[in-house]
Amino acid sequence: MQPSEHLDRHLVDELARAAREAVRDELREQARGQRRRAALYAGSGAAALYAGAAVSLALGLALDLVLPGWAAALITAVALGALAHALRGAARPTASGSVPAQATASGGPSAPVPPVPSAPPTAGVVPPRPDSDPDASSRRG
Repeated sequence: MQPSEHLDRHLVDELARAAREAVRDELREQARGQRRRAALYAGSGAAALYAGAAVSLALGLALDLVLPGWAAALITAVALGALAHALRGAARPTASGSVPAQATASGGPSAPVPPVPSAPPTAGVVPPRPDSDPDASSRRG
């Protein structure tokens, strides 16, 4: 190996090591910021959960003043269930938005594509309905 090749290889190795360290440091800084943000979101979610529990308790206690305890608890549970249902509906994509892959793969009632007909369409000819026999009405008489 010539001295210039050794020097070039050494420079390339040194440059690759410096680039790896720079990228590693940058990713470490980004991860630190994201961890902090995630911890703040988690704390916010926990506080909102406890606030919701306190509001539902207050609603139940207020209803308990005029109703029996079981009825107040039932009304509170129904109100929370309705709120959960409304929030779930708001979280679903709209008709103009993207359709989840599960809805199209299941072929269920929410499938966006109509079923394929068993026979190809014919131009100008309306085929008879299979459940109706035109001669049956004249025979019933």
